[in-house]
Parts: sequence; structure tokens; C-alpha cells
Amino acid sequence: MAPKKVYILDGGSLVIDRSQVLWHIDVGTPVRFPVYSVLVEHADGFLLYDTGYDLEHVRRVLPFEQPLQSPEQSLGAQLRLCGVEPEQVDTVVNSHFHFDHVGGNRLLTSATTLVSKEELRHAKVPEPFEHLGYSDLTFDFPGVRYERVSGDVEIADGVWLFETPGHTAGHYSMLVEMEDGESMLFAGDAAYTRENLDREIIAGFHLDPTQSVESIKRLKRLARRHEAVIYPSHEMEPFQTWKHAPLAYG
Repeated sequence: MAPKKVYILDGGSLVIDRSQVLWHIDVGTPVRFPVYSVLVEHADGFLLYDTGYDLEHVRRVLPFEQPLQSPEQSLGAQLRLCGVEPEQVDTVVNSHFHFDHVGGNRLLTSATTLVSKEELRHAKVPEPFEHLGYSDLTFDFPGVRYERVSGDVEIADGVWLFETPGHTAGHYSMLVEMEDGESMLFAGDAAYTRENLDREIIAGFHLDPTQSVESIKRLKRLARRHEAVIYPSHEMEPFQTWKHAPLAYG
């Protein structure tokens, strides 16, 4: 297996109600959560999983989520901590197209975006309750190059996408097999927190609750099979213990 480096890019934080983290639990309890991206340096180039949120978009459209993002937490600044310019990113994978996972796509003008047909369709023609989630469509910038993916797929040596739908129609989680050390399984919004995984309680926002539960169970099976550590998407306490760019895993 080819060696890799994995960088976790800190994209700031947002606030939601705890009942959106754990469906129907602790309504009226605000929770601040991290937003991050994952840069994988591998033999074929640079791959980016999720691109965070655009600060001005959130301030304008979703100010109730109370965005906190310093200039140093912008996607461009975080990439440069790793010695990478945005135009050097070769491949973009968005776990899904919600606003807090696509805000930096438009900066990655040389990249190919791997996309589920179902996720792209829902982003462009959302269900009524999905409009705010899919409120930032700047990922679909003029000249963007899409490559359709379906099913589970190895997109680079030791880098896998696994279908984990439910939160959205075409949600993907990403597994990175490491040459030294445990594999890293990035859950995306299939699991906001460890509590989602441990209690098998889905997030409050979802397209399909039954699929959401099945995807949580699938993540746990994948972690056992691949001896991987699961990295939830939006939980502050473990996030603060992880290595952040410019430090790397691998």
C-alpha cells in the first residue's frame, strides 16, 4: 500500500440544537460543533473530503447557526498550512452537498468532483424540508468537472468511499487505509457524534430515518472489518484531541 498523509483542516464552528444532533433529545439545548475537511496526500496527488462552509453565506442565510470562523480557518488558509494551494487539489469528494460541506468547492478550480447522481439531483431539486441544507449551490460553479460514482468504490490506493445514505440521498463516508497505524473512517453526517454511534440514534435532520439507522450500523461494521477508528463529523470534544493541520497522520 502506498504511503499517505492525512490532514484535518479546521473550518470553524456552528451552533445547532442538540435535538438536531440526537433526534428528539434535549430540545432547546444549543450545541457548538466543529466543521472540518480532510486532505489526503497520496501517490496520485491531493484529495479533499468536504470543504466546510462559506462564512458570508451562513451569515446571510443561516445566521441563527452563529458561525465562528477566523481568517486562518478559511479553506485556502488551511490548505496553505499543509503547503498546498487550492488549485493543486486534484479530487474533491463531498460527503453530501449540504452548505457546511461544500462552501469551499468553488476555490478548487482544477479538481474533479466525485458525485453521486442522487445527491446532485437532491441538491438541485430538493424536497421542501431540504432547502436550507442545500442553500449553498456555489459548488456547481461554471466549468466544474463532475465524475459520477455509485456503490462502494476505491478512488485511490487505499482510499475508499462507502455509501451511507439516510441523512441525504447520496451520502458517502470515506475510509483511508494507513500504512502505519489504524485506518481512518470519516463518517460525514452519517454520524455527527460518538453518541449517535453508541446509542444508534440518528441526527434530527435526515431524508430517510430507516436508512440513517442502517448507515450507523454499517459504519460500525466497517470499523470492525477494517480495524478503523471512526471520526464523527460534528462533535467538539474528540475534534479538539485530533491532530490539526499542519500536523498530519501517516
